[in-house]
Amino acid sequence: MSKFLSSPVSFTNTDNPADCEVAGSDDHDDQVGHLQQARDAKRQIGVVSATFLIVNRVIGTGIFATPGSILALSGSVGLSLFMWVAGMLIAAAGTAVYMEFGTAIPQNGGEKNYLEYVFRKPKFLTTGLYTGYVVLLGWASGNSVIFGEYILNAAQVEVDRWNQRGIGLACITAAFLIHGTALKWGIRLQNVLGTIKVIVILIIVVAGWVALAGHLKLPEDQRPHNFANAFEGTTGSAYGVVTALYNVIWSYIGYSNANYALSETKNPIRTLKIAAPLAIGVISVLYMLVNIAYFAAVSKEEILEARRLVAASLFRNVFGGAAERALSVFVALSAFGNVLSVIFSQGRLVQELGREGVLPFSRFWASNRPFNAPLAGLFEHWVVSVIIMLAPPPGDAYDFILNLISYPLAIVNAFVAAGLIYLYLNRKSWNWNPPISAGLPVVIFFFLSNIYLVVAPFVPPDDGQNIYQTLPYWIHCVVGFGIIFAGGVYWLLWAILLPKIGKYQLVRETVVDDIDGWERNVFFRRPLEDSASNAALAVSIQ
Repeated sequence: MSKFLSSPVSFTNTDNPADCEVAGSDDHDDQVGHLQQARDAKRQIGVVSATFLIVNRVIGTGIFATPGSILALSGSVGLSLFMWVAGMLIAAAGTAVYMEFGTAIPQNGGEKNYLEYVFRKPKFLTTGLYTGYVVLLGWASGNSVIFGEYILNAAQVEVDRWNQRGIGLACITAAFLIHGTALKWGIRLQNVLGTIKVIVILIIVVAGWVALAGHLKLPEDQRPHNFANAFEGTTGSAYGVVTALYNVIWSYIGYSNANYALSETKNPIRTLKIAAPLAIGVISVLYMLVNIAYFAAVSKEEILEARRLVAASLFRNVFGGAAERALSVFVALSAFGNVLSVIFSQGRLVQELGREGVLPFSRFWASNRPFNAPLAGLFEHWVVSVIIMLAPPPGDAYDFILNLISYPLAIVNAFVAAGLIYLYLNRKSWNWNPPISAGLPVVIFFFLSNIYLVVAPFVPPDDGQNIYQTLPYWIHCVVGFGIIFAGGVYWLLWAILLPKIGKYQLVRETVVDDIDGWERNVFFRRPLEDSASNAALAVSIQ
């Protein structure tokens, strides 16, 4: 195991080390045993729950809502399917990278821990940048919007800007209240909805087989023949390809979801080894089969027209109108399961920043009161998600949210992969020997993929390929960098200017919580007089 897993924390304090060994050894052992029991009691996530944490996060509405956009950007059925294969490979590489980091640092926090471990200079800059990324992105907003759209479609009510978002607001508010007041029931509900969405996907796959067998409720002249000339209409623009990839990657976001709750996971290394590849492997196969089902049952023209309701079109063509409405309800439940999973993990990231003393009013954000759940952290993510959900103009809301979330994620993943490459090249000096190794070729592939996803969206689109109706094509790139830049501004205030004004030094120490036994990094303000005294004492001892 890596060197950073050892803790510098001492549980006893005495002037005589011999007394500590003789008289205090039993007390020390009792305290260590108590902390271990407390730590184990907090671990409620097993292999099944960890698998569903990933499944619920990944399978949201992407596989139901994005195939139409991907087809429009690719131009052909063949290239559209290749986009899904490329996204699958990127997701598999990302899963391997996060498994290596997760088994090396099995603690809550995910990529925050990994970036802080590798990128240490300028001091605490990584923490500041990541804080902006976590606090200012409303991950749960996109699937809340789709929840509203599919519920209205099931009710046969015309979708407009406000009824869709009103239902979406109810969706995210329910998820916030469930996870903020009833943690165990929230996890159980996630597992149930995860099971339902897998069943729905299996039904779609079977519907595709029915369509391939020729059993469609369509006249012969309206039946799709999408595989006859699969690459007809292919476009090769960089903007179209990369934006289509963003739609695919949006559908795979969540392969790192179990990494955010490893402190709450039973036997985290073994659990992650099983849960992550199992979840992503099953999802990848199902995604490809679902896309084949879409193209078998729905014509290219109808997919382009239906856009986010292509799954509903499939059920109508195979089973009839009543089945279309039923499918819309199940897709909405899938979206709700994803919102539950997203707000579960994001609330814990905000809480972790509070527990470490990074955020203002840290005790408020770190609290588990009054329901033994991170209610304050969940509330912060609820507020940001609601703002992002309500702000964009009608027509562009879902696409803007999708790209706004995917773009900063590509930046973060590029740095995560770069950090792992650096550790590989300096393995001995960093004592980097985790239980799982992704392998240098896989990490390089993941790094280059994310660099492409960061750079390519700045290439202007061809006429008619801008995914937005009214917004400029580069808007999500600028806003994405703005969010990370905001984290840099916060770092400048929090770690540079305020310490100078307040005449203190910001220090990070590893502590063990005396209640739950969790080990974490915490930032403290040390007055400069104390720092000078400690330095003088160290010199005199030498």
